[in-house]
Amino acid sequence: MLGAMVDHVIGIDPDRDRVTVSVVDTATTGEQASAVFTTTAAGYDRLLEWANRHTTASDRVWSVEGTGSYGSGVTGYLTSHGEVVTEFNNPVPTRDGAKTDALDARRAARQALGRRWPSVPRARGDREALRVLETTRNSAKNTRIAAINQLKALVVTAPVDLRDQLRGLTTPALITKCARFRLTTAPVTEHTATKQAMRSLARRIRALATEIAELTASITELVVSVAPQLLNQHGVGPITAAQIYIAWSHPGRCRDEAAFARLAGVAPLQASSGQHTRHRLNRYGDRTLNQAIHTIAITRSRHCLKTRAYIAKRVSQGKTTRDARRCLKRYIARHLYRLLENPPPTPTTST
Repeated sequence: MLGAMVDHVIGIDPDRDRVTVSVVDTATTGEQASAVFTTTAAGYDRLLEWANRHTTASDRVWSVEGTGSYGSGVTGYLTSHGEVVTEFNNPVPTRDGAKTDALDARRAARQALGRRWPSVPRARGDREALRVLETTRNSAKNTRIAAINQLKALVVTAPVDLRDQLRGLTTPALITKCARFRLTTAPVTEHTATKQAMRSLARRIRALATEIAELTASITELVVSVAPQLLNQHGVGPITAAQIYIAWSHPGRCRDEAAFARLAGVAPLQASSGQHTRHRLNRYGDRTLNQAIHTIAITRSRHCLKTRAYIAKRVSQGKTTRDARRCLKRYIARHLYRLLENPPPTPTTST
C-alpha cells in the first residue's frame, strides 16, 4: 500500500484549464496544503516548486485522476521529471454527495492510500501515437458505415425511376454509380434533390475509405516498429495488434499475466453453486482489448487446426463450447502478455 511506502500522497483533480492539488500525510491522512495551478508549462513548473516546499521527492507519490483525459498533461510532465505517478480511478463516492475540485483532490490522495495495487498510468510516445490513430480510424469507420446505411435507405425511398436504376446493385457498385451522378441547373425537385444527396453520400463514403486506408497504413507501420512479434501470431492483424499494445502500454504496467487477463476481461470468475463447480467470463476490464482477444479466438477456432483440437479436447472433458472458448481466451491473454513483456530478440544481419 502507498501508506507504507511514502510519507505523503499528493492528489490531483484535473480540469481543462487548471489542476487542483492536495497534499495528504500518510500517517494521519490529514491535509497539509492545497492549491490550484494552470494547465500550462509555467503552471506545471510552479506546481512542482510548490510540491518541493511541502514534501521531498523521495517521500511522495502523486495520485492523478483521469490520466488519460484532462490529467494527461500533468501526468506527462511529472513522469518526465522523474516523479512517481499513480492513476486514481473508480473513486468511492462520498455519503453526503458533496463534490468540489478541492474535495476531489483530497479524495484522490486519501483513497489511494488504501489501495493494494496502485494503477500505473499508460505511457505516451508510441503508445499514444497508436491510440490517436486507432481512435480516429475507428471514428472514420463508424461514420462510413453510417453513410452507407443512409445511402441504402435513400434507395428505398427514392422515386421509382431512380430506384429502378439502383435496384440489385452491390454496395461497391451502388457507391460508384451514385458518385458519378451529374447535377443539373434545373430547378430542385424530389428527383434532383435525391440524386444530389446520394452523390454527396457516395463521395463521402469514398473519402472516408481513403482516410481509413491511410490511417491503417500508419498504424501498420507503427506496429511493425514497436511490436512486430504480435503480427507473427495467428489471427493477429495490425489493428488487433494496435488495440492490444494500446491497452498493455509498457512493461511493468500489469504486474503479472493474471492482472493482464483481468484487464482484458478474460480472467475466469467463480460461478459455482450447489453440486456444480464452474467458472464464467469476466465482463469487466478494457472492452476494446477484450474485443481484440475475442477476434483472435474466433479466427483461430475457425482456421487453426491446433486450436480446433484444443477446443475439441476441452469439450470431451465435459466443458461446453462456450466454456472451452473461455479457456482459449485466457490462454491467448497469457501468451500475448509474455510476448509483450519479453519480446523475442530481433534477428541481426551480418555484414
